[in-house]
Amino acid sequence: MTITAPKAALTGLVAAGVVALLAACGSAPSSTSTAANSKYLPCIVSDQGGFNDRSFNQLGLEGVQEAAQKIGSSYKSVQSKSANDYLPNIKSLIQQGCNIIVASGFNLVAPVKQAAAENPKVNFVMVDDNSIKADNVKPVVFNTDEAGFLAGYASASYSKTGVIGTYGGQKLPSVTIFMDGISDGVKYYNQQKGGSKKVIGWDVASQDGQFVNSFVDLNTSKTIAQTMLGQNADVLAPIGGPIYQGAASAIKDGGKNVALIGNDADVFLTDQNGYNSLFLTSIMKNIKPTVSTIVQQAASGSKFDNSQYVGTLKNNGVGIAPFHDFASKVDPGLQGELDKIKAGIIDGSIKVESPSAFAE
Repeated sequence: MTITAPKAALTGLVAAGVVALLAACGSAPSSTSTAANSKYLPCIVSDQGGFNDRSFNQLGLEGVQEAAQKIGSSYKSVQSKSANDYLPNIKSLIQQGCNIIVASGFNLVAPVKQAAAENPKVNFVMVDDNSIKADNVKPVVFNTDEAGFLAGYASASYSKTGVIGTYGGQKLPSVTIFMDGISDGVKYYNQQKGGSKKVIGWDVASQDGQFVNSFVDLNTSKTIAQTMLGQNADVLAPIGGPIYQGAASAIKDGGKNVALIGNDADVFLTDQNGYNSLFLTSIMKNIKPTVSTIVQQAASGSKFDNSQYVGTLKNNGVGIAPFHDFASKVDPGLQGELDKIKAGIIDGSIKVESPSAFAE
């Protein structure tokens, strides 16, 4: 069966405390609306996952749209179909007079680095990477291992077979950090409960596992998911934007009671393919409010702040979604346990230490 990612209208993801979360780590931009800079033009370029990925491309676009509305400006967006489009798309936005360009995804690092060096008067927001050191590039990264830890614990609590499967789109730090958190959360559950539940598809010690090698190949994603279902997994966490749709299709075809873990957005809310009811929870990055507030600050006329922003549980930059349709299916005491674990991660009494985590 061939699966193609559908087109869909964008949906919102509301996250509270955006000013507080940015202030807590990195810059503390003001979110005050202003029309004084109505000619200020915010822009965004997607990676090949596209703006209908129900994930970080979509959330980044929504952040730019929200910022444009609040500053009384228009905005421009350009979607990349392949890696060959990245640099030409960025150059096109520069030629159209963009003042700030948001780049969604690790794969855009090289073209952003080149464009930023060649155009020092244009500012960039680099989501999911902090390797570019330049006055006009603000790195925005997320310690999703912290939220992944909570999702891993929840997965272990829910799983009846004791097998949790996870795999990634590509082997990138911004992907494997999720997988580290999930694996460590399952391990912590076993320590606390005397359990023997396991993760397949990722090994923390070797930092190796299974990958689609694409963020858009839903058929390979489905094949990997089917293999994991054959290994008795009843929770699947495909990390990489729209590849969850391949896993969801495998679950539907298999006819078993299997739960999905979403990533980046609350995919229960953003999915428009009829897979909503499959999601136990999602590991979220609060990309929309972060991008919106950074753009608003840049438009305010103050000096561009290129300091690194790290989203954490403490500053509400990351988190997990509600259980939605699974609320009546999880252990009644699970939410209380997760609240205590979250507090422990925040105060440091519970260590979450992915090699891909970012220093705050």
